[in-house]
Amino acid sequence: MSATNQVDWFQIGTDQPAVAERFYGDVFGWSFGNDDDSPGYRLVSTDGTGRPGGGLADTSGEGPGQHAVFFVRVADTAETCRQAEAAGGKILVAPRDGGGGLVFAHVLDPAGNRVGVYTPADH
Repeated sequence: MSATNQVDWFQIGTDQPAVAERFYGDVFGWSFGNDDDSPGYRLVSTDGTGRPGGGLADTSGEGPGQHAVFFVRVADTAETCRQAEAAGGKILVAPRDGGGGLVFAHVLDPAGNRVGVYTPADH
């Protein structure tokens, strides 16, 4: 299990998930599998074991649009969003349920860089 306030997940958002899967599979050898908790979300394995280290989000229906973002595991997603705003950042995607008890959000740092934050169900 990863420690709090460390980067331990990434997400690629695209309105063309099949194209993205082909690209990342061909270039980096990544494999993709279904996420039973979140339809339209694919789990990404980058190390050849099948263990997911990231996700591929289909953003064609709704969502935070095209992006590639790292996620920081935090103790409380809503509180982290409040802290981000107080530090000059902005909330791009307000805290929401990611399925299975996971809560996530996207924030922008003062320079406009997107950062994901999440609290897993097992926190």
